[in-house]
Amino acid sequence: MTIKEKGYTHWEGELEEKKFPWWPITRFGILSTFRKKFFKIFFFGSLIPAVVFLVGIYISERLDDFRTMIQRPERLLNVDPGYFKSYFTGDFLLFMMVMILVFCGAGLISDDMKHNSLQLYFSRPLKKNQYFLGKAAVVLFFLFMLTLVPGLVFFFMKLIFAGSFQFFTTYPWLPLSVIGYSLLVTVFFSLYTLFLSSLSKNRRYVAILIFSVYFFSDILFGIFYGIFRNQHFALLSLKVNLQQIGALIFNQKLPYSISSLYSFLIIFSISFLAAVYLRKKVKGVSIIK
Repeated sequence: MTIKEKGYTHWEGELEEKKFPWWPITRFGILSTFRKKFFKIFFFGSLIPAVVFLVGIYISERLDDFRTMIQRPERLLNVDPGYFKSYFTGDFLLFMMVMILVFCGAGLISDDMKHNSLQLYFSRPLKKNQYFLGKAAVVLFFLFMLTLVPGLVFFFMKLIFAGSFQFFTTYPWLPLSVIGYSLLVTVFFSLYTLFLSSLSKNRRYVAILIFSVYFFSDILFGIFYGIFRNQHFALLSLKVNLQQIGALIFNQKLPYSISSLYSFLIIFSISFLAAVYLRKKVKGVSIIK
């Protein structure tokens, strides 16, 4: 019986360059996060502060209707840049953001390292920057849902409820503050998460790191401040640094009497070092073209 052998046939097609080669990475990360147990309930629960603040904006434009329910409502519901700052730099919102990072960011790079998937990624026409962008976009998506989207909704709904552009003419820079602070927080947390995710192949260990580093920095500040009573120890806390920057961006009084420039330098330095480490840690292979 004749045995026919079929040799290797070289593929003569052309690779199609896509505009957003990182999008499949982002889409998979978002969908896999939503599939996690209890995440949907937790995520929608994290939007409760946004709903509460939005209701507050509505009530501020209907004070006469709610005057019998709220004592001195003029002080309670004064919608101004301080109102926005209270939302963006609140302890609860920052806590929820860190918890979101635990769900969506712990396995972004650690799972790829565990399953040796990096070479599969880079054997495609995918660059390092595109890989990191696809991973970071997962974090950006969820954090923008808690920061940028609510902030812009607050601003535009204030205009709609008021029925005039007086709020915009009074604070024309406020939308830029919302966008600027949202970008700063989300980019920082994205690099923070990717850096910690690249330290271990165990996603549970990374989840603990994401949670503990953030809160240990705040505990460390509390210990040293309790001993020395020096406000400069506030710079040890990631939360306080973000709050200091938020107060400056929204043109409000700083929580601590130290220059916000120090907080900017700390946040920038952490982000820069995380980016440098990621570039060296994640090694690609030659891309087939």
